[in-house]
Amino acid sequence: MTTPAALPTDLGVFSLAVPPLFAALAPARNVLIAGAGGGFDVYAGLPLALALWRGGTQVHLASLSFSELELIDQDAWSAEHVAAVQPGTTSPDWYFPERTLARWLAAQDLPSTVYAFPPLGVQPLRAAYRHLVEKLDIDAVVLVDGGTDILLHGDESNLGTPVEDVTSLAAVTALDVPIKLVSSLGFGIDAYDGVNHVEVLENLAALDRDGGYLGALSIPGSSREAALYRDAVADAQAATPDRPSIVQGQIAAATSGAFGDVRFTRRTGGGDLFVNPLMAMYFTVDLDKLAARCLYLDRIENTVGRRQVITRIQAFREEFLNTRIPRAFPH
Repeated sequence: MTTPAALPTDLGVFSLAVPPLFAALAPARNVLIAGAGGGFDVYAGLPLALALWRGGTQVHLASLSFSELELIDQDAWSAEHVAAVQPGTTSPDWYFPERTLARWLAAQDLPSTVYAFPPLGVQPLRAAYRHLVEKLDIDAVVLVDGGTDILLHGDESNLGTPVEDVTSLAAVTALDVPIKLVSSLGFGIDAYDGVNHVEVLENLAALDRDGGYLGALSIPGSSREAALYRDAVADAQAATPDRPSIVQGQIAAATSGAFGDVRFTRRTGGGDLFVNPLMAMYFTVDLDKLAARCLYLDRIENTVGRRQVITRIQAFREEFLNTRIPRAFPH
């Protein structure tokens, strides 16, 4: 394991010439990119993984899974609560994003193991992450979120769907890993779940003052990473036609220059979408600095199951009186 390296905070350490996301990951040799929010969130890390693989970095993918992992073969388990999903992993569950991604990766001649965790509380999820850190000699962890609700602190007017995101955040912040980042892709998507994105921007500004904001980075629509990402999302939509990812579908559309109410599945028939270029940008922050700003992280620290996380977040929100007043964009 390499010596821990704090993210640079002095003016001039980061440069406009090198995106801070890649500057922060430059010392890393074994990077774990993990979907924080479950399901298809791991796909949000694919463009980053593709760029790192191309540069010679070892990258491993992980996902907080919504699939029925207990149905897969016993020999697929790397440890308790850690399944090493391969292209040939068998399961009767029709919804299995991790295997779908593993098969797509294999077809591209890319590393095709996708590690999967069941929905858990903080303590067992942290143990699962710690197992992978030790097994794979991980020196950088990047939690990726399809959307922005992982960037919320707890005092916002609405928290969106925070359960899996904040469980992942709490699990990883206590790990002894030199580099820990959170990168969100899909700005604006969580408006469907009530998130006020003026508050997201306010949070990013506060993290910037703390030296914890690594800026925004667009995925060029004509890049190899964008093209392969769109192909992977299309492959996933074909594999799960009854439940394609609305989040990844919007991001993929944004990387192709689509705008406005883009239709790509019947699941979005009931509301207006607003696909736009901001959805194709990574917003990256220092994970520990983000965790330090979460007002209820201590409440979920000792949880074992997902239900405990849900009830403790609900209790916090019922007791917390100083929620922000939502504001509209002024322009």
